[in-house]
Amino acid sequence: MSTTSPRVVVGMSGGVDSSVAAHLLKQQGYDVIGVTMKVWPQDCISRAEDKCCGPSAIADARAVAHSLGIPHYVVEESGDFQAQVIEYFASEYQSGRTPNPCVMCNEKLKFGNLWRKARGMGAQFIATGHYAIIDRVNENHGHEDGDSRNEGHSRGRAILRKGRDPRKDQSYFLFSLRQEQLLHSLMPLGAMSKPEIRDIARSIGLKVADKEDSQEICFVPGQDYKAFLRGHLGEKQFHAGGIYDKQGNYLAPHEGIEMFTIGQRKGLPGGSPRPRYVIDIDPATSSVIVGDAEDLIVDSFEIDRATWHGEIPTSPVELTVKIRYGHAGAQATVIPIDTDRARIDLHVPQRAVTPGQAAVFYDADRVAGGGWICRHEPATAALAFTQ
Repeated sequence: MSTTSPRVVVGMSGGVDSSVAAHLLKQQGYDVIGVTMKVWPQDCISRAEDKCCGPSAIADARAVAHSLGIPHYVVEESGDFQAQVIEYFASEYQSGRTPNPCVMCNEKLKFGNLWRKARGMGAQFIATGHYAIIDRVNENHGHEDGDSRNEGHSRGRAILRKGRDPRKDQSYFLFSLRQEQLLHSLMPLGAMSKPEIRDIARSIGLKVADKEDSQEICFVPGQDYKAFLRGHLGEKQFHAGGIYDKQGNYLAPHEGIEMFTIGQRKGLPGGSPRPRYVIDIDPATSSVIVGDAEDLIVDSFEIDRATWHGEIPTSPVELTVKIRYGHAGAQATVIPIDTDRARIDLHVPQRAVTPGQAAVFYDADRVAGGGWICRHEPATAALAFTQ
C-alpha cells in the first residue's frame, strides 16, 4: 500500500456541515481539496445571493478552506444545473408531477460532475456533509471495514445506511446513487448529530459555526415555486384547464396544472361543505381533480426508474418505504414488475402518495433501493367528463 495520503475533494457549500466534513477528513490524514460548485444561473444570483452556492456562500467556503489550510477552487456548473435540475424541475410540474430536485442534483452534479472533476485532480474520493453512512464490504475478505483509506475497498461493495441522527438523516436524497458513486464517496458526518457538528466548528473557530441551515430549494427564493415557474417558463407555457370534482362536475377554470400538487388545499374553488383537496392531476387533459381528505388515502402504488442496492428482487419483499423526505416510513410489500418497476402494497394505507416524488425502501437502516412514484390510473369518473 502506498504511503501517500489519499486525496479527497470535498464539496463545500459554505455551510457548517461541509466545512466540518473537510476538517474531519484532514484530521484523519487525507489530502483534502475544497471545491465549490457555482450552480446559480445569473438571474437567480441576483435574487438570492446568500443561498447555496451563491456569491456569499462561495466566499464563506473560501474563508473556511483558508482557515483549514486547504486549497479551494470554484467550478462552473450553472449550465448543467440549468439543464439537469432546473429544467427537470419545471418539466415535472408541466407533466402534472411534483419534482424532487435535491435527488436529481445529488445524482447528476454532486456525485456525478464533481466526481469526474475530482478524478481529474488525482483524487480517489469525493466527500460531502450529508448525514448518511456508507459502509464498504471488502468482498475479498467477506467483511465490512470502515477504513476507506485503503483504495482496495473501492473494488468491493458499498452499503448506504441512514444517518444516526433521525432528525437529520439524508439517505432518502441519495437513493439513486450508483455503486461507483457510493464506493468513491465519503460522508464523515453520518454518525454525528447537528449539535456535535456545531460544537466542532466552534472549537476550531469557524465563522460558519452558527450559520442557519437552508430549509428551501436553493433556486426557489422564499419557497414560492409558483413565482419561480412564472418567471422561468412564462405564462404561455402553463397548461390551463378545468377543475373538476371526482364525479366529473366542472367547478372552475385554472391557470395551469403547474400550480397544483397532490394534497393541496389552497387555491381551490369554494362552495363545498367540506374542505377540498387536489386528489389527481391529469396532464393529458390539463384537468385538476378535487375530492375529500379520505380520497388522498391509498393502499397501493407503483414506482418506475428503480435503483436497487444489492440484488434486484425477483419476488415480493417486505421493506419499509418512505414516500417523501419527512415521512416516518411505512411497512410495505414491494412486488417487482420488472427490473426498474415495482408495485408497493402498503400494510397501512398512506395519505397523499404524490407522483414525481421518490419512494425509498429500507431494510432496517439500510437503503435497499427506491424509485419514482407513478401516477395512478384514476378510479373516479372525473376524467370521463373531460375526454
